[in-house]
Amino acid sequence: MRIMVTGAAGHTAAALLPKLLQRPDIEQVLALDIRAPAFSSNKMRYLSMDIRDPQLGKHLSAVDCLIHLAFMVLSPRLGPQARWRKEMQDINIYGSQHLFQAAAKAGVEHIIYTSSIAAYGAWPDNPVPIEESWPCRPVPGFAYSEDKAALESWLSDFCAREPGTMVTRLRLHAIIGPHGQKLVNAIATSPFALRMQHPDLPIQCLHEEDAASALLAALNQPQGGIFNIAAPDPIPWSSIPRRWQLPFSPRQLHRLHRSLRPFSRTLGDPGWLQALENPLIVDTRRAQQVLGWQARYSVAAALSSLRQAQGLSPLKAWRVS
Repeated sequence: MRIMVTGAAGHTAAALLPKLLQRPDIEQVLALDIRAPAFSSNKMRYLSMDIRDPQLGKHLSAVDCLIHLAFMVLSPRLGPQARWRKEMQDINIYGSQHLFQAAAKAGVEHIIYTSSIAAYGAWPDNPVPIEESWPCRPVPGFAYSEDKAALESWLSDFCAREPGTMVTRLRLHAIIGPHGQKLVNAIATSPFALRMQHPDLPIQCLHEEDAASALLAALNQPQGGIFNIAAPDPIPWSSIPRRWQLPFSPRQLHRLHRSLRPFSRTLGDPGWLQALENPLIVDTRRAQQVLGWQARYSVAAALSSLRQAQGLSPLKAWRVS
């Protein structure tokens, strides 16, 4: 089997590639990114290429499965959103559309795409938990959420137009772990607590090892459709140990964040702060039943594993499920 992995230098690929390349049924992995992956193997060939490249199609002609991980999470430059929003959209939405269309034209039979629970948006009227049939309602001004939802809408039409190309959409929760996105890891391990309006608001996440195992499960059990992927057993925000109490509520922090954001890319878009105020808990039973995927880490176990790796105290009660 020949696999192409886009976003091969990203944090999800860092957890996936070693496991993928250990499989005896994998003949070659084409690792596509504008940066070289840290991982190397004689079964892996690096392609220094953007997903918008017009020459992409010729590399897809011998590919059995495409795993699309490439997606911009943080803004590409400093300044107000109007300065960089079109560039981010061009990569995330139009670049992904170009990739899917090139794969269909090349005859790729199976595409696994890592979407996000951010497409649902964190809203006060979200059900707990959210099933895959719940509509995508992105947070306005949260570029990542908007782009994930926009591409999901386009994919529904694409799948209807291209019935010969199976698309598995994995809606992953926020990934934490040794290779995790720095902002997400920082939120999970920050020593600062906020004045929460709802301190028992449930939270969910996903350990990077379980994100990788979900991708492998989708490869093993090719099924089209949408699947929520997250750690089981949500816990309240208040159960995460914090050293200091900040004098800000999430709403006040949102206003502060908005004023500081043009001067720092690492803060992310203001929209993610809605997750501190509203539930974003998903139901993963469909992935378990159809793909045979089972998370190894509960939410508490994932957080404790990350905290202990950084020399912090684990949560008081946790287990590996």
